[in-house]
Amino acid sequence: MEISNRAKNISPSLTLAITAKAKAMKAQGLDVVSFGAGEPDFNTPGYIIEAAKVALDKGMTKYTPVAGTVELRKAICDKLKRDNGLDYTPEQIVVSNGGKQTLRNAFEAIVNPGDEVILPAPYWLTYPELIKMSGGTVVYINTDKAADFKVTPEQLEKAITPKTKAFVLNNPSNPNGTVYTEAEIRALAAVLEDKDIYVVSDEIYEKLVYGVPFFSIAACSEKMKERTIICSGLSKTYSMTGWRMGFSAAPVGVAKAMSSIQSHTTSNANSIAQYASLIALTDSRGDEFLRTMQATFDSRRKLIVGLIDKVPYASCNEPKGAFYVMMDVSGAFGKTCDGRVINNSADFCDLLLEKALVAVVDGAAFGAPEYVRLSYAISEDDIRKGLERITGFMKGLK
Repeated sequence: MEISNRAKNISPSLTLAITAKAKAMKAQGLDVVSFGAGEPDFNTPGYIIEAAKVALDKGMTKYTPVAGTVELRKAICDKLKRDNGLDYTPEQIVVSNGGKQTLRNAFEAIVNPGDEVILPAPYWLTYPELIKMSGGTVVYINTDKAADFKVTPEQLEKAITPKTKAFVLNNPSNPNGTVYTEAEIRALAAVLEDKDIYVVSDEIYEKLVYGVPFFSIAACSEKMKERTIICSGLSKTYSMTGWRMGFSAAPVGVAKAMSSIQSHTTSNANSIAQYASLIALTDSRGDEFLRTMQATFDSRRKLIVGLIDKVPYASCNEPKGAFYVMMDVSGAFGKTCDGRVINNSADFCDLLLEKALVAVVDGAAFGAPEYVRLSYAISEDDIRKGLERITGFMKGLK
């Protein structure tokens, strides 16, 4: 008996794998510094935790509407109006079990077998897998370090064919922290406005920006709003990764399709987490938490970039959002460590973990084979310790 071809073609998440490996080594007593984390290292704010307890005490433990409670969907509409200047109704909102399910619902709702989906590289490693699972064909656009890994209107126009169904825009970006300016977003929108192409806009890191205001492509025009599926959630914004709360805002027809798909996979998102999310979005204490977290990440961002600048054979662009930085390690390729040649980023990651006890994520998984990804969602002490070890490792190469 064999598993399906679809399952055979899906790659497991490398970020989760490297994090699990680092944790296993720590459990063995090894002092590993892991830069693999894809989640804030803050605890969920206390007022949100208390809200979950209230939900339990009130018996909010039953099914809800598949798309989420009306109260939560209204709160999401209010957030989109307040923060992004976008008008949505509750019927356009679907609450899901995390950002991944939101994206999966979106691709399942719009992609037919053979449809092309344009994806700028570097990309979050889950996008290609979700597109393939939906029967789509990924069309990659390789972006340039000199352009801060931003896709240009010319590149986008060139990638469009009669088979193009969607364009994926991750802003701010994982893995490189790129943030598009409003002018850059509008330039991309100008290419798409009169074409029958959806934009799957992953905006999960919108609150974690540093010096560049966030601007949603859906806000460019009513035409763009009708072509855009906003995918977001509370995981990064309120440090609620384990709560599994994602949401989408889309044209009514797409939202209904996404809800129908979800109804036959997981039904509604967790009822208790939905109530806690409602409080997260409506309680003013969230503003102070966000300011504190954003300021902390900004400080760490400056620290890690400054330290990488001193690492032999390495370099990086300064991220403007999220909590990741991509480090170019191609200068180490061809060099040896204890007689072993570093041929690629995978070799680099393996040797760095083995010899220096530092875990980073192979950039090849993100379509960036000359790079590794480091998350600075760890303490400043660990950032310093980890970069000191990376520097020592690089200095020891022959």
